[in-house]
Amino acid sequence: MDARMKALALLAAAVTLTGTGCKKGSSGTAGQDVGMASTREVSIGSVQLGRSLSGDKRVSGSTDKFSPRDTIYASVETSGAAPNTTINARWTYEGQQVVKEDSRSISPTGSDVTEFHISKPSGWPKGKYQFTATVGGSTQSKDFEVK
Repeated sequence: MDARMKALALLAAAVTLTGTGCKKGSSGTAGQDVGMASTREVSIGSVQLGRSLSGDKRVSGSTDKFSPRDTIYASVETSGAAPNTTINARWTYEGQQVVKEDSRSISPTGSDVTEFHISKPSGWPKGKYQFTATVGGSTQSKDFEVK
């Protein structure tokens, strides 16, 4: 077999293997690995906290100090691509008490920003808080205080 025929045979084998692992509705570990790899490709770049958002869901005027009646916004910037992944958010008070847990389904194709927020009309207790965002194996936290 000459070099050209060998190259064509290798190309045909590669196309066959690639097509088999990516078929919609296929079962087995090849299809599962593709989905898991997509989730791992999305990571958190930054988290910003503030009292308001701009039109692109980014925090306007980042801060870590809030008043008891403030609405507290978090902008989570992600990078990567996935057909469907979930960002989980957790707001905690004084280290352990969960204030709120939330999640958003996203389908990023590059850089993306997702917004979360909390509010309490009767006012937040004064103290130290933390916002934590997780997507796949990527986690970022921001500490803040209500004074």
